[in-house]
Amino acid sequence: MKRYITIILILFCIKGFSQTLDDYFVIAAENNPGLQAKYKEYEASLQKISQVNTLQDPTFSFGYFISPVETRVGAQKTKFSLSQAFPWFGTLKAQGNTASILAEAKFQEFIEARNKLYFQVASAYYPLYELQEWLQIEQENITILNSYKKIANQKFKNGKGAMVDVLRTDIMLKDAETSLEILRLKEKPLRITFNKLLNRQEDEKILINDSLQLDIFSINYKKDSIFNNPKLKALELKQQANKSAEIAIQKQRMPKIGVGLDYVVINERPDVSIDDNGKDVIMPMVSVSIPIFSKKYNAATKEAQLLQESYKFQKQDVVNSLNADYEMAVFQLQEQEKLINLYTDQLQTVQQSLRLLLTSYGNSGKEFEEVLRMQQESLQYQKMIATAMKAYHIAMAKVNYLISKSY
Repeated sequence: MKRYITIILILFCIKGFSQTLDDYFVIAAENNPGLQAKYKEYEASLQKISQVNTLQDPTFSFGYFISPVETRVGAQKTKFSLSQAFPWFGTLKAQGNTASILAEAKFQEFIEARNKLYFQVASAYYPLYELQEWLQIEQENITILNSYKKIANQKFKNGKGAMVDVLRTDIMLKDAETSLEILRLKEKPLRITFNKLLNRQEDEKILINDSLQLDIFSINYKKDSIFNNPKLKALELKQQANKSAEIAIQKQRMPKIGVGLDYVVINERPDVSIDDNGKDVIMPMVSVSIPIFSKKYNAATKEAQLLQESYKFQKQDVVNSLNADYEMAVFQLQEQEKLINLYTDQLQTVQQSLRLLLTSYGNSGKEFEEVLRMQQESLQYQKMIATAMKAYHIAMAKVNYLISKSY
């Protein structure tokens, strides 16, 4: 119990997360299937870049004259054609830029998924810390109650105490033992929840830090950091991508130029002797597309513009949400810090009162009921400290999630 009080009295320290929890972040980032799926989406988006900034495949055609076309130098027998279309200057670059920006947006979505996973891991970790503390507190409580029972028995035998004091202690012991059993049952679902976030076996051992402390952090400094949130960055990149898409659409509505080559096989005429008899024909070709149907391009341009407006509104909505969530998380930090300080002070007072009551009971054999009541208050304050510490660190994890803290 004294060890616990000493830990809680160390109220301020720069380090907030234990190294053990950082290790769990790494394991989760490497193993969580949801996060792996997000990264595969990002890798897939990178493949889109090569698809849109590469020329279309050339066209090869072959023709056979069923009824040969007679010419002066012979009959046309077969024809081979090879052509390549080229989009307007800068079209491929614009399309590649759009795909590249969208791929970066996918990467920011992956970062957001990673940060959210870290928050989920922390939110599953700290209840295990609370449970560990409660188990230890309850076990210490049972030990203390057993010692009280021995004292009460001894007082009764000496004629300085009442049998009812022994019975009251028995009642509290049964309550404590039942609470301990329930706490042990609670460990399994908490452990499974945590291990599944790390994509591990359900019964994998989890190491819990037993010396959590309060953090010192600058509210004003950290609030500015919400603009580093990957949700915002992803929306900004999508907005940029649609601006780039507008440029690509303008390029696409320009004429496309095609170049090609026709090769015609000519049969030699056996009935005459002339120059170039049976000479094959080679004919360069140039083509230009005429983009007279502009409706689809106008619609695509309007789509890109509307999406830019949509992402602008989404950004503002995310900023509002981040600000609100941040303020609530900071309030929870401040609230839990004050509660921890209060509970720690109250615990010290209760334990001082408890020592005085025990001394008085040892001398007079009276007010044992008040001793037990004070013991229960001590138990409750210890548990409330552990619960407040859990809530404090979950709120800190929420702040780190909102500001996209790097680990």
